[in-house]
Amino acid sequence: MATILLSIKPEYVERIFNGRKRFEFRKHLPQEKVDKIIVYSTDPVQRVVGEVEVLGSLAMKPTPLWEFTKTSAGISRAKYRSYFKGCTIAYAFQLGLTKKYDIPKTLVEMGIKSAPQSFIYLNTD
Repeated sequence: MATILLSIKPEYVERIFNGRKRFEFRKHLPQEKVDKIIVYSTDPVQRVVGEVEVLGSLAMKPTPLWEFTKTSAGISRAKYRSYFKGCTIAYAFQLGLTKKYDIPKTLVEMGIKSAPQSFIYLNTD
């Protein structure tokens, strides 16, 4: 099992931590099975704000994935369709328990030089 640092837009970060977004959509998934996501909220926040348990991942054509996840997607259908335009397979992490940090951390505090375009694996030893 792996822990990853994932860059997520602040509007979606808020929805994850208030429970309205239970799926995090991606065009690609990591090679390793992920059990925890450390959440980096992108500009203008630019902080590591918390962590989320990963219950599993899904991979299917975009329309069936939307139909399966839409009640807890935390994103509009229009933005979903725009994101996956041209993709034959869409992916999603199914999110579980969340833990928001009392004091958000900088990437430097985490030993990371710059924000990942998508994700990076973290050593949790």
